Order: sequence, then structure tokens, then C-alpha cells
Amino acid sequence: MAASAVSNPSQLLPLELVDKCIGSRIHIVMKSDKEIVGTLLGFDDFVNMVLEDVTEFEITPEGRRITKLDQILLNGNNITMH
Repeated sequence: MAASAVSNPSQLLPLELVDKCIGSRIHIVMKSDKEIVGTLLGFDDFVNMVLEDVTEFEITPEGRRITKLDQILLNGNNITMH
């Protein structure tokens, strides 16, 4: 890849952008009524993601439920955006 593409974020490919987020706190919006915040440990070509130090936010009929998890594996098919 040309050096100019690295310095210009608008020219980054999606997987390159996700790769730059490894080790960072990210906010994931799932297709269900869940949002997940955690530190990205890794991902694969299908954008399945492993996060640690995770907080899961879910909207339920009773209100907002917050769940803390040490680690989670997310299926890339269920991720709306990150």
C-alpha cells in the first residue's frame, strides 16, 4: 500500500481501519438491542471480534440492563457498526 493511503484515513480499507483499533476501546452496535464497549483484542476476515474488559448494554422491557464480562467473542454477522 502506498504511504499516502496510510496517512489519509479516507483511503483506508475497512479491515485496515479495524486493524488500527486493536488494543483500543471500541463501541459496537449489534443488530439486536445491544451495544457493547470493550478493548479489541483481535478479529478475523469475517469481522468476528474478541473483546476484553467488556460492558454490554441491553434495552429490555424492564429498562436498561448492564452486564460486565471479562471477555466476549462477537459474531461479525450480528455487528451493525463499530
